[in-house]
Amino acid sequence: MPSALEHYENFLLNNASTISTLESSLRSLTWFLPGRFRDAELASEASMRPVSAALNLMSLYHDTLLSRIARADPKFRPLLPPSPHSRYTRGWADKSARYKWAARALEVIRFVELLIEMGLRRKVSRKTKWRGIVLLEFIKAILRLIILKTTRRPLLTPSLPEREFDPTNIEPQSAGSSPTLAPSSHPDSPLMTPEHLKNNHIALESSSSFLNKPAVLASDAPVEEYLLPKALSTSSVKNPTALMRELSSPTDWMAEIIYILRPLIYVSIISRNPKSTNPLIVTLSLELFARYLRRVPPTSSALERSEYARRDRDILWYLLRGSVWQSYTRPKLEAFAAKTARTPVLGLLSAFIQDWIPLIEDYYYYTAT
Repeated sequence: MPSALEHYENFLLNNASTISTLESSLRSLTWFLPGRFRDAELASEASMRPVSAALNLMSLYHDTLLSRIARADPKFRPLLPPSPHSRYTRGWADKSARYKWAARALEVIRFVELLIEMGLRRKVSRKTKWRGIVLLEFIKAILRLIILKTTRRPLLTPSLPEREFDPTNIEPQSAGSSPTLAPSSHPDSPLMTPEHLKNNHIALESSSSFLNKPAVLASDAPVEEYLLPKALSTSSVKNPTALMRELSSPTDWMAEIIYILRPLIYVSIISRNPKSTNPLIVTLSLELFARYLRRVPPTSSALERSEYARRDRDILWYLLRGSVWQSYTRPKLEAFAAKTARTPVLGLLSAFIQDWIPLIEDYYYYTAT
């Protein structure tokens, strides 16, 4: 007799497209609802944040399940090849159980950390709240160090592959079988000639596009311009776990360890004096020092270069922290919001900024990296 989990898996597979659309819509909605209830902070934040956390956790489960089904289906062929990030993270998740569970735990914490901070802010003192945040960052640092030790390569964010295929391309299973189990014997059925092949005795017209050369080849453009985008690159044939080189020198290891410990050092200092400028100065210095020590990836290592580019962009989050936020960024945003509050189109952006300023002010994980 099928269990409730098997019923849910069959329901998910048969309605994958609808569920995917619903997830995307709800996730977008949670970005715009905070602050909509100015007179009911509990309704705006404490009601939508559990929805967002639960949605992210459910999406993680759905991604794991759909990926497992797609890879088990020999008929499934993705329209686009997987990205280097998905190949790399999935390769390590398949190779190492320790990597897989550390990465999953890290993602779960990332989904619920803001919800935990909101609960601590309402139930305990400020000092105890910061102790809870320090504990969360300590656990995250341990998990990242486990991943670093396992792979011996720079960390990627996120550490798990993301969904990159259309769930509607997965063939639905029968109602009586679970998609995670091996399929039973298929009933024999006679082979039928497809409708579009029944009239294949009629010759194609000479003007048919099937008989004409592509426009690119018909022009004077070199053939290389047509073939090169379709050719395989070196990363396409590499082992997925070898898409990034191992950390070789002590400097490489030091840069990565400093980058991992940076958030823990920040919350450890700010928990003692939230209004001090020392946390911002120390952490930004560590960020720049780790950037200076890290190696320069080769041109062929697109995955490592994209990760380092993401880290460089994350430096902009320091504009929303500490004295920089209080003395520069917040006054600029408030002045812009006040100036554009009555402008027809920019008024929406102004309301969005005014809604989010108190949240950035009160919660660490709104701007954490």
